[in-house]
Amino acid sequence: MASENQRIFSLIKQETDRQRRGLVMIPSENYASAAVLGAMGTPLSNKYSEGYPGRRYYTGNETIDEIENIAKSLALKIFTLDGQKWHANVQPHSGSSANLAVYLGLLKPGDKILAMDLGAGGHLTHGSPVNFSGKLFDFSYYGVDPKTCRLNYAEINRIAKREKPRMIVCGATAYTQKIDFQKFYQIAKEVGALLLADIAHIAGLIIGGVHPSPFPWADIVTTTTHKTLRGPRSAIIICKQELAKAIDRAVFPGLQGGPLENVIAAKAVCFAEALTGKFKKDQKQTVKNAQALAEAMKSNGLKLVADSTQNHLVLLDCQPLKISGRDGANLLAEALIYTNANLIPFDPATPLNPSGIRLGTPALTTRGMREKEMRLIASWIAAILERPTDSNLRKKIKKEVLKLTKNFPIY
Repeated sequence: MASENQRIFSLIKQETDRQRRGLVMIPSENYASAAVLGAMGTPLSNKYSEGYPGRRYYTGNETIDEIENIAKSLALKIFTLDGQKWHANVQPHSGSSANLAVYLGLLKPGDKILAMDLGAGGHLTHGSPVNFSGKLFDFSYYGVDPKTCRLNYAEINRIAKREKPRMIVCGATAYTQKIDFQKFYQIAKEVGALLLADIAHIAGLIIGGVHPSPFPWADIVTTTTHKTLRGPRSAIIICKQELAKAIDRAVFPGLQGGPLENVIAAKAVCFAEALTGKFKKDQKQTVKNAQALAEAMKSNGLKLVADSTQNHLVLLDCQPLKISGRDGANLLAEALIYTNANLIPFDPATPLNPSGIRLGTPALTTRGMREKEMRLIASWIAAILERPTDSNLRKKIKKEVLKLTKNFPIY
């Protein structure tokens, strides 16, 4: 047992070193602060607290109630919301469970939902047939314009009028442009649908004022608390007060038993950090970095979906390079540049071996990197992808990556 424990802690150190030494460019990944990590690794993990503050099924939850109430209050405060009009549930374990709670709390299985197609940039929980969402509900889909790879709101409106969904989902996992939540609200209102905004990727950008807010337009908002929020891997739901009881019942007892109070404490810490001027400044820099990265990649001959970015991520089309996104991501990883293979709009390839690479700047920005570093990294990415058989080049760039990351320490 002792040797197994030693091995586990050795592997934890190994993974921590990988994150330190490499360029983490997967846009859904970031570095949580030491304070966030510290809150997670506490004896709060020992406590069962089924129910909600003041209404628990176990004794001994007075301190837990206070922590959870602080987290709920801060969840509204980071989006400058009035607690008389809006309600926060901080118990969901993940973005997927948060979305499921919304569907099951406000709809019936088989109800129609309109959401962004996975191939166009949507998420598995937005109705993919292999996911619970697609199995339990009747999804129809909107995509992006074939020429611009941007949302066409007139077309979405046409689809909504045809399909007459009970709910419309807006938000994406691989879309590089800003989302107009007010236009989605107008479409939803016209067809009598509830509007769910899934802002998992862009929550931090919204708080930083560099992306439009879903408030007050959406009826319900879900978000993960990692990604641009830089908190623990978890999620929250914010909804209008009139929907609060249905949402709370869907989370507990509908989907979950005891909440992870150590993680809820970590969420509270991350929300407090999101109220600081440094956090907001970093969010602005995240977008500047992504745009500098995108322009430099184009200057180095790479093709981008939508030809630009307005947020934290860039979507690279590998088809002109005659390699797959998976092969490209693996080549970059050899040089300690971590990205992920991803479908692109109208992708002729399969989800297991797609034509795109998704990459972003949240983690690099958290480390303190700026436009100068983005331009350098873009040149490395282009060189590796344009010379996929050159293993010596990857070894050379790996050494350069190690030099760069040493100058931007984390933890």
